[in-house]
Amino acid sequence: MKENKIGKTPQWKNDFPIDKEEATHVSRREFAKFLTLFSGALALGNGAIVLKSLAFPEKELEGQHFICEEGQVLMGEMLQFDIEGDKVIPYILIHLEDGEWRAFEQKCTHLACAVIYRKDLDLIECPCHKGYFDPRTGVVTQGPPPRPLPQLDVVIENGKVFVKAKSLKA
Repeated sequence: MKENKIGKTPQWKNDFPIDKEEATHVSRREFAKFLTLFSGALALGNGAIVLKSLAFPEKELEGQHFICEEGQVLMGEMLQFDIEGDKVIPYILIHLEDGEWRAFEQKCTHLACAVIYRKDLDLIECPCHKGYFDPRTGVVTQGPPPRPLPQLDVVIENGKVFVKAKSLKA
């Protein structure tokens, strides 16, 4: 061991006799072993996600869900609401200027930012990356979103607004 100016070796150096260069050096073999183990852990994690999705598929929305009274949402306005199931999913209810009603999932299909209805543009906007959707169909009109917004059917009964899973029309 090296001695300091006084000529005495500090006690901690006697307890830990490893030079700094030896402590910080990582060999190629150690680095390759780390990368292999890390890659294996990522692969196992991805496999677990796939198995979970196959073993426990998401349940479809069942039945009608009451949202609000018809007069609570004025023409050209939107209302944000949640439907609870396996998980809580945010949606928007839009009362279009022509009197039609639409309901869409509020998460953008690009990076799951919250979308909003812009009455002035007559579009649904994702403010994060300026993606736009058609408020009648949910189809992407501009920007990075890869898919249309998931849509629900809107049912009006006795002045009450309900939503249900989108029916498949042949």
